[in-house]
Amino acid sequence: MTGPARERLLDRVRMRLAEDVADADIGRVTLQESELLLDSVVLAELSGQVSAQLRGAGPLEELLALPGVTDVLVNAADSVWIDRGRGLERTTTRFPCDDAVRDLAARLAAQAGRRLDDASPFVDAALPDGTRLHAILPPLTAHPAISLRVLARRQLSLADLISAGAISSEVGELLRAIVAARLTVLISGGTGTGKTTLLSALLATVDCSERIVTVEDAAELAVSHPHVVGLVSRAVNTERAGAVGLAELVRQALRMRVDRLVVGEFRGGEITELLTALNTGHAGGAATVHANSVRDVPSRLVALGALGGMPSEVLLAQAASALDVLVHVARDRSGTRRVAEIALWPGDHAGNAAGLVWHAAGGVGPAAWELSRRICAAGVTVPPLLGATQ
Repeated sequence: MTGPARERLLDRVRMRLAEDVADADIGRVTLQESELLLDSVVLAELSGQVSAQLRGAGPLEELLALPGVTDVLVNAADSVWIDRGRGLERTTTRFPCDDAVRDLAARLAAQAGRRLDDASPFVDAALPDGTRLHAILPPLTAHPAISLRVLARRQLSLADLISAGAISSEVGELLRAIVAARLTVLISGGTGTGKTTLLSALLATVDCSERIVTVEDAAELAVSHPHVVGLVSRAVNTERAGAVGLAELVRQALRMRVDRLVVGEFRGGEITELLTALNTGHAGGAATVHANSVRDVPSRLVALGALGGMPSEVLLAQAASALDVLVHVARDRSGTRRVAEIALWPGDHAGNAAGLVWHAAGGVGPAAWELSRRICAAGVTVPPLLGATQ
């Protein structure tokens, strides 16, 4: 079926469904409105296309289904991009016009229980399948823009990350030992560098007898572990009420007999709640934060702590007692996600530079001996990467 004919069919099916909301059999309505004799295979394919246009992600549906896709980005009607872990790629997908992009963005927002219109020209929400949606409308931007972050379709283990080249086997053993020693881990990196993927893989190595409670803005962590409880924040409803933030969820998690408390990503004042929890007997927790390198993490946390009303000197003192290991992930020039640095949180309360344990370019650093001491003190075998430092 040609493009114009398909658009005419879509209009007729849309009108039929609008006239009779109870008539939700898209296959039957498509057959009646197609004015063609269709066999079952062609009808199923055509019905799928119509359903995607009316109820799914429209022209983006096929892109979202591609193996390995992590992001689908619409800059304008004729500018659609994807990321499959190798950097951004321009696609041949096109929209008829900007209005079609706007209509799709508004429909996706409605699926997430949010509104997108001139009065509310941007939205940040999670779709029913967990896909993260951000959309913004003119005049805040020249063209309606859509950003979709796709959840991992399968749970990756440390072995999978080693096979993919994200980490070496030696670094994998080191990370496994850090988790086993119940050292608190903070993973830093930029957007789309694989922080959540690495955190999920590390949590999968936690002993099965331990209870993990995760706190997130959107359900992105996919942890292969038998005892995981996930808490997800709630945005305000259309009446601007009912919000439940990360800080409140952290407080609730502490009442759930948690062994490992995990915050998917620090975004604001909830850092004060987590640091307090980690300083009251909840060792072995983990979190992620946006930062350009391990050197930038202390100043980043100070800025976030200020949002929660915690003075910088208090935050740094709390962090010195609560945080142990910093792991930084980044993309290389080819777009591949890799672990770039591992460091120890500075032991003083002044927020000085973290002690380098390992760097992808330089190998083992001066703080490796201290990390090996902490791992050994926890009764865990020191991995070979640090063995030579003892």
